Amino acid sequence: MNAAKKAAIISKPGKPELAAILPPLLEWLRAHDYEALIDTYTAAHLKIGDGIKREEIAAHKPAFVIVLGGDGTLLAAARAVAHAQIPILGVNLGSLGFLTEVALEELYPTLEGLHGNLCGTERRAMLYCQLVRSGKCVAEYTALNDVVAGKGTISRMADFDMFLNGVFITNYKADGLIISTPTGSTAYSLSSGGPILVPNVDGFVITPVSPHSLTYRPLVVHDSAQFEILVKTTPEESYLTVDGQVGTPLRSGDRVICKKSGDHVILLRLQHKNFFDVLRTKLKWGER
Repeated sequence: MNAAKKAAIISKPGKPELAAILPPLLEWLRAHDYEALIDTYTAAHLKIGDGIKREEIAAHKPAFVIVLGGDGTLLAAARAVAHAQIPILGVNLGSLGFLTEVALEELYPTLEGLHGNLCGTERRAMLYCQLVRSGKCVAEYTALNDVVAGKGTISRMADFDMFLNGVFITNYKADGLIISTPTGSTAYSLSSGGPILVPNVDGFVITPVSPHSLTYRPLVVHDSAQFEILVKTTPEESYLTVDGQVGTPLRSGDRVICKKSGDHVILLRLQHKNFFDVLRTKLKWGER
């Protein structure tokens, strides 16, 4: 990479170990002629200034973003910078991370590889979602993992009609309905019995959560499809959640329309690791 570029750091809040991790990282960036941009949570760990709001980082045009945290932190970072096609390096500070694959002890060797143009990249598809109410779009979101229409109460099942390219599929009575990307297939969808999709598969997964009928099974469709969920519950009974982090209550008659986003996430990858290495490590699959 060329000198005098910018690099951004996005950190997970509430991680006290970052107070020790960040100073040497900033020193490495300075020594390699990168101007460091830090988000508000990083600034809080360093107890300096206010930092930059995550949604404003892309406007500063960093060459890449370092995410210090877990998959949740990376999901938030992805929604903030994907539209600008800024590569993300995910450093895992938690116990389970399919996206933040770089361990802390691998941080500096990976940065050296990145600085020397030796890091690979991987493009991940995203979902674009609109909430349509009374014929008007009242909210729109982009998701790297999934979009979930789910019940908002403990005792009542949600009730949804599902359409694919305008064709009625079925009525789902379930705790929820997940539309996931290949990336999201290892998240909520997997825990609900959905299949694992290799990241470069051109598909999405529709996974019902605890459906009323055992004959409802996860459905894999091509990513050129447009999904439409018709909500048939009352306002207090269902909720739209994006990547498990943002969302809004749903009302009876709402339509949730999802399709492949024009944006995609660029993940910086270690050359010696592949998706199945990650699966074996994270899911404790056996070695040869």
